[in-house]
Amino acid sequence: MTDTRTPASDAVPLPQPGRGRPEDQGAPPGTAAVAPDTATAETATAESATAETTTPETDRDRDRSLLARLRSGGSDGAGSDTEGHGVDWVVFSVVAVLAVAFVAWGFLGTESLAGVSTSALGWVMRATGWMFVLTASFFVVFVLWLAAGRFGNIPLGKDGEKPTFRTWSWISMMFAAGMGIGLMFYGVAEPLYHYVSPPPGTVAGQTPEAVQTALATSLFHWTLHPWAMYAVVGMAMAYGTYRRGRRQLLSEVFTPLFGRRAVNGAGGKVINILAIFATLFGSAASLGLGAIQIGGGLQANGLIASPSRVVYVVIIAILTVAFVASAISGIERGIQWLSNINMVLALVLALVVFVVGPTVFILNMIPSALGDYVRDLPEMASRTAAVGGPDLPDWLGSWTIFYWAWWVSWTPFVGMFIARISRGRTIRQFVTGVLLVPSVVSLLWFAVFGGSAIGLQQQAAAAGTTTPLVTEVDGAPSVSFDGALYNLVDALNMPGALTTATVVLVMVLVGIFFVTGADSASIIMGSISSRGADEPRKPLIVFWGVLMGCVAAVMLVAGGDDPTEALSGLQRITIIAALPFVLVMVLMCVALTKDLYRDPLTLRRQLTDSVVSRSVRQAVDQHEGAAFDLVTLPSDADAPRPRAATPGEYARAGSHREDPVR
Repeated sequence: MTDTRTPASDAVPLPQPGRGRPEDQGAPPGTAAVAPDTATAETATAESATAETTTPETDRDRDRSLLARLRSGGSDGAGSDTEGHGVDWVVFSVVAVLAVAFVAWGFLGTESLAGVSTSALGWVMRATGWMFVLTASFFVVFVLWLAAGRFGNIPLGKDGEKPTFRTWSWISMMFAAGMGIGLMFYGVAEPLYHYVSPPPGTVAGQTPEAVQTALATSLFHWTLHPWAMYAVVGMAMAYGTYRRGRRQLLSEVFTPLFGRRAVNGAGGKVINILAIFATLFGSAASLGLGAIQIGGGLQANGLIASPSRVVYVVIIAILTVAFVASAISGIERGIQWLSNINMVLALVLALVVFVVGPTVFILNMIPSALGDYVRDLPEMASRTAAVGGPDLPDWLGSWTIFYWAWWVSWTPFVGMFIARISRGRTIRQFVTGVLLVPSVVSLLWFAVFGGSAIGLQQQAAAAGTTTPLVTEVDGAPSVSFDGALYNLVDALNMPGALTTATVVLVMVLVGIFFVTGADSASIIMGSISSRGADEPRKPLIVFWGVLMGCVAAVMLVAGGDDPTEALSGLQRITIIAALPFVLVMVLMCVALTKDLYRDPLTLRRQLTDSVVSRSVRQAVDQHEGAAFDLVTLPSDADAPRPRAATPGEYARAGSHREDPVR
């Protein structure tokens, strides 16, 4: 920004003919002075010299206010001397006590926990389902508005700062932390389930129309909407931390709304406690799901007869050691390395299924799925319990609203992690990467895996045979979510050695996808409980990682003969906890917008528009249509004014000007 109080050394003050010194020319303080070029100066008339335009006082006050905010760096004084200074024992202790109490409840009173959480979840789905539907679409519109509008060029860092990670590593880490393990679990099962049992009130199952509905519904649950939720939290955190200099805490986002005192007080601690609590239990639930899927892989390979609680606990222990080791090595060496490996392995798995499976059918599915998604998006985004038959409310509770609540419950940790790895990127780059790239990957993933399963099922139905993909339960078609991916590998009829290798690859992918997500979660929890430190203490990271593993293991053991029941209860609690986070995220959008309107780039644009527009209007009146130049003058009326240039100096200054507007 040019300091308007000090003209550049090669900028000669340009007089207007017959007007004398600049201070005698009627140029109002805080604006650009105008002067005709040399040819015009020699022919200007005395009448034009007497023209004088004044600037309203309100305009000058506004410009002075903009200048004052710009000179302060656009900062609201949000920095804190407590950043990184040890553990926040209030936040740490409350979460630790709540976690232990919850584990004890699950161990000692599993039926009580299941009953309470089921009742509470039922109320959430019935009474607030509409809110999840509305806000999910609102977040998509909000982030697209930010990226496409005036704020798109604002960096999530200081001016000129370069991105911390290369684009490939950035996308790999973001995708692995956001939903990598989820796509492994649901990539085959969800499209296949919607094919054999479409949403109520849509189409009949196992028909050509059901293929379109199945892929469109799966993409609706896994593309723009969930990543828009992550983008809201990630963008707000990255902007506040790396642009405004605030601490890396969820509570800091609300500084422009509630002030520094409020976010440093009890209210801020409550927000941070909820963030850690949701991250801890949400990650523990995923750890349990990953253990169950790996156990299914061991069974598919014939290594064990059937998974047991002991097997699940051993798997959880191994995964816990792995992600704690990765987490304490830091993002640079641990998460980045594992994420890059996982993306390569996932690509290998997708290529195997694509080549061995119904290749032409998969290729046809890609444009078809995209078109079906775009066509059905308005209907899917507005579907609530008020429309459809009596089965629709239960379906929404099991699918769409369940997903929206689940993604919201993951936004504290995934959003904060994305913020950490997105430093230096502009808002437009951030939204493009976070919203569009994973959506494209999800489209390809569902087309390859879900499309293969549907294609093989169609072929079997046409031949009058069956596949392990769909079974009959009480006379109705059923899909095994835990074993769907292994059943697909089996249905591909590959040679035995290749089938075994592919099953092993699936188990490795599930394990690494979880490790990359869980170690991200342990680092984020360590950061929140360390007052937003970028590099929390390693013992703290280890504590959160081990506690996460213990929560998953204890909940599995507490499930008795059905370990997944305890995890279902854990998921229900996490979804219930997502309800207040919906309101938190809406307020977060308001706070971020208020911040962006006060950003230095925004203020400079406003100042430029104001000064240039007013100066041009004045110049047009003063010089009666003659060409003119603009120069800057000090905004303080009491500041010393530069002397007027002589005609020779003016001519020499104009002879080397590259731009007619100074």
